[in-house]
Amino acid sequence: MPLHLSDLLARPDLGLSAGYDVPPRLLARTIEAATVSDLPAPGKWLQGGELLMTIGLLLPEEPAACRAYVRDVAEGGAACLALGLGQGLPYQEAPDPLVTAAEEAGLPLLTVPDEVPFIAVTKAVFDARAEEQRALLQRAFATQRRLTAAATGDGLRPMLAEWTAATGVGAAVFDPLGRLLSAGEPAHRTPLAQAQDLIERVAARGLRGSASSTAAGQQLEVQPLGARRLRGLLLLTGRPDDAARSVVPGLVSLLSLELERRHLRDEPERRRRSALLSELLADEDPAAGRARDILRSVGLTAERVRGVVVAAGGGTGGRTGSAAPDAGAGAAGAADGAAQEMAADLALAMPGGLVRVVDGAPGAVIEAVVGEDLDIRDVLARFAPRCPAGIGPATAPEAVRVSLRQATGLLAVSRSSGEPAEARQSQASRLLLDLGDRRTLHGYADTVLGPLDLADNGEELIATLTAWLETGGAWDATSRRLGVHRHTVRNRLDKAMDLTGRRLDDPDDRFDLWLATRIRRGGASATGADGRPAAPPPGR
Repeated sequence: MPLHLSDLLARPDLGLSAGYDVPPRLLARTIEAATVSDLPAPGKWLQGGELLMTIGLLLPEEPAACRAYVRDVAEGGAACLALGLGQGLPYQEAPDPLVTAAEEAGLPLLTVPDEVPFIAVTKAVFDARAEEQRALLQRAFATQRRLTAAATGDGLRPMLAEWTAATGVGAAVFDPLGRLLSAGEPAHRTPLAQAQDLIERVAARGLRGSASSTAAGQQLEVQPLGARRLRGLLLLTGRPDDAARSVVPGLVSLLSLELERRHLRDEPERRRRSALLSELLADEDPAAGRARDILRSVGLTAERVRGVVVAAGGGTGGRTGSAAPDAGAGAAGAADGAAQEMAADLALAMPGGLVRVVDGAPGAVIEAVVGEDLDIRDVLARFAPRCPAGIGPATAPEAVRVSLRQATGLLAVSRSSGEPAEARQSQASRLLLDLGDRRTLHGYADTVLGPLDLADNGEELIATLTAWLETGGAWDATSRRLGVHRHTVRNRLDKAMDLTGRRLDDPDDRFDLWLATRIRRGGASATGADGRPAAPPPGR
């Protein structure tokens, strides 16, 4: 228990007396330490919570100066002022100016009798503080023993229940996606809505840090769980005291060990799902019913699925170098282990968990099948950040091999762009233009459109050509977009073809013109001038 001022007054061996009728709220102040000073302004030497003792050697007698002295002591953070009395000392009783100033400032004033030395008061304070620390450590050890005993049980709940019973602080464990795994008591099974944001913030940082906040007057704290990778998150609801706070690292360690044990226990199921994916992909022309049955057996019921490929890097396939065999094997094993860990994370986040690791050049590759509606980019950003990734188009389950093949082909594009590449028809030109050298691309556009640049109404001709190409060669749509008659559109295009020597009915010419106009517009935009998706080059 903390040492309160009332505790010191209650000790008969000290013989302390209150200098005035001190209110109970002031007597409840906690005493952190005891010190002696006869400086005229000791406030700057205090840290807060002290019992400051003085014999009043330099105590001012004027009321105003005495109030200034008391104010300096109070602002320095002292919990109480004690005046030593006795024969041969300046005071045999507390002077009225000091009593009045202390009462006005709300600073408790005590008197120390002649027969009690200051060192006795100091020793009493520090003995009480030491006893408080011993009691705190004993409570912490007892709580840790209860948690350790609970860790031998089955699962997370025994540990969380023991923690809550010992500390009164609610506790719940979530998986890396913020889904509740277990809670200490029913009252804490559903966390406050404000906790979700805190959980997501810590999950995004992995094992790199915790976070806390206050919601509805209640303190919330989230700690990451796991050894080398994030396995879960601990939510504490309430304010732990000093004893409980010292046990939090032990609780985190025990929960992390339990989650690591659970991760190892789930390895056979991950291998089974990996084998199912291999079985699905082994048949080049699987029956639709069989493919759907395999997906449904793992809970993946989406009508359309897509293949996803992630280059985990560092696998055994395609390894080169002059490392010694043992060193190379060790590095390969470590890289394969990292790929397996990443695959396990992805399987957790992907409904159905159809994920496998295959060797490839230059490293291990993770293949997965996911439902069309899954936000796969969010999953990759969280569990495979900065890893090249290809996302295939949505297909029927029996055609997922094709989607995976296209996803594999996009890995090179992803390595170049620094973000996952997705197989979409509307993005084909953007991917092509993003990969090309800017100077080379603009030189190509200038070569194709240069004759129009030299014409008197060149900008008008290029704008008309661009609009016609983006509408798929639709004369009426081009006319409406530009606000001119369709005959005007035809006349402009005829002139443009005369100047460039191209033909609109020639597929190669139309593709060259379309690509050149896209380069002039910046290349990376996937929308037309009217805000609608840009059409692919007509005739191709």
